[in-house]
Amino acid sequence: MSYSVLLLACVLAHHAIFAASTPPTSVGVCYGTLGDNLPLSSDVISLLERCGIYKFRLYNPNLNVLDTLLRQSDRMVSVGVPNEHLSILASSLDEARNWVAKFYTPYRRLNIENIVVGNEVVPGENAQYLVGATRNLYTAFREATFPDMILTTALSSGSLVNTYPPSQATFSPEAIGVMTDYVNLLKELDMYYNMIYIHVYPYFAYAADPANVRLDYALFQATEPVFHDGDLAYFNLFDAIYDSFMWAMEKINGQDIYLAVGESGWPSAGNGNFTTPQLAQTYMTNLYQHIVVDNKTPKNSKGMRGVMAFALFNENLKPPGVEQNFGLFYPDLHAVYPTPFCQCKC
Repeated sequence: MSYSVLLLACVLAHHAIFAASTPPTSVGVCYGTLGDNLPLSSDVISLLERCGIYKFRLYNPNLNVLDTLLRQSDRMVSVGVPNEHLSILASSLDEARNWVAKFYTPYRRLNIENIVVGNEVVPGENAQYLVGATRNLYTAFREATFPDMILTTALSSGSLVNTYPPSQATFSPEAIGVMTDYVNLLKELDMYYNMIYIHVYPYFAYAADPANVRLDYALFQATEPVFHDGDLAYFNLFDAIYDSFMWAMEKINGQDIYLAVGESGWPSAGNGNFTTPQLAQTYMTNLYQHIVVDNKTPKNSKGMRGVMAFALFNENLKPPGVEQNFGLFYPDLHAVYPTPFCQCKC
């Protein structure tokens, strides 16, 4: 067989595999920018396109990335409002109008999925501004004739207490007041749907207590239930964490609000044998299958609202250790390990 024919056969086969397994719109990646050696945004968007990644999450309204999207791509993006901006947005409707005019109006042609108001801001010093900032941004978007924009926030499991068993979970004393007000606000606002991003990290529970948290339970590899919570059987820790959020939301009358996974990942280095590329690859591959194939938890039989893999790159300006090693890619655009979240064409 000639080289050209062989090359064509390879390309066609690769394209066939890619077409059959392109990541669905229920999965995406988190594009963090805390690094001084990260590639140009144009190269990043090209990477997303080559890998079939249709949507991603930005933690701030990075104008360089948004400008690149305008010129180069139709990817779907979630845009974050940094925690430190919430106080001024809560204090002034004019500031919210200015935010919309600067960070959304010039980019209204983009496929912006939602605005994430604060990242893991509850509990914390800026949590008190979440409701006010969300309300003012909601008003500003409607005044600017963008009535379909979805506003949400992102929560870490640090906002919960009593998570074992999941049915006992509640928001912490520091979080429950703000979250009750926030849930009531979402119900008051006339948005197309109400949702919250939650961050689900079995790695941290396993690394903190490996004597009692089984590795197969953390990696979606248990073949029988590890424990029962009433009538609910738990085979993996991801489901237990997700359902803890569901139970906590139910206790503040938030059971009708969708929960999407805004972050989940496993570091490939930074903590010895707890963090290897092999473990990270196993977790991310099984997470993908769980979301795309099963798409449910013991408590949530209707299906989850998708997951964002954390994160696109290793970011060297984060704290040393595991925080710098959650990336699917090195800054030079080479994969840390293969994952179905990123199915690159040759």
